[in-house]
Amino acid sequence: MTPASKARAVASAAVTLVLHGQVMRPMMLTWGATREEAARSCPGDELIPDADSSSTMATTLPAPPSEVWPWLAQMGCDRGGWYSWDRLDNGGRPSADRIVPQWQGLEPGQRLASVPSGRAWFTVAVLVPERTLVLRADTRLPSGSPFDAFHGPPPVSFVSSVWGFHLEPAGADTRLVVRTHGRSRPRVLTRPIDLLFWEPAHFIMQTRQFHNLRARLARAA
Repeated sequence: MTPASKARAVASAAVTLVLHGQVMRPMMLTWGATREEAARSCPGDELIPDADSSSTMATTLPAPPSEVWPWLAQMGCDRGGWYSWDRLDNGGRPSADRIVPQWQGLEPGQRLASVPSGRAWFTVAVLVPERTLVLRADTRLPSGSPFDAFHGPPPVSFVSSVWGFHLEPAGADTRLVVRTHGRSRPRVLTRPIDLLFWEPAHFIMQTRQFHNLRARLARAA
């Protein structure tokens, strides 16, 4: 490679990084959300003090909150799935395409399997039926095993996060605002992973969930 071509490659990489940081990344982290939705606090934010990562994504669903809620209430790998890319987050098992009554019971503190093996899970941290569902996960790194964030100090390497679903009436429809809030250590290692993997992965999976929830609600109308 000639000095000129090296210089062009470096310049191209620099432009790409700037575009990602100034345009693409902010767009991914606030996909579909209004400025007001992205700026306001949401229930569950307070569960992760000093969060060092956050996103707010939103969509409008074609049904009132009372009809959206049952789909959220039955989420979980051991229940109705996550309505996203099932091969990636549900062991290839299709997410539910109907409301299943036995999966409608949901209580604070309940565990929802986040992986098909059941070895990791989300805990229901905030529950207001037809209004708010906040799921929490506390995970050791690099093993991915859960830990109890309320008893003893955290591990040296960990990530604690919440995944919140907030429903608001929008005429005959529902505005669904999804907030993530997280804290991880050691940040010198976890920040590059956030930027290069977790943020793009969340964007891909969350937009797919929005699409599939919208399709299910449209079919049920």
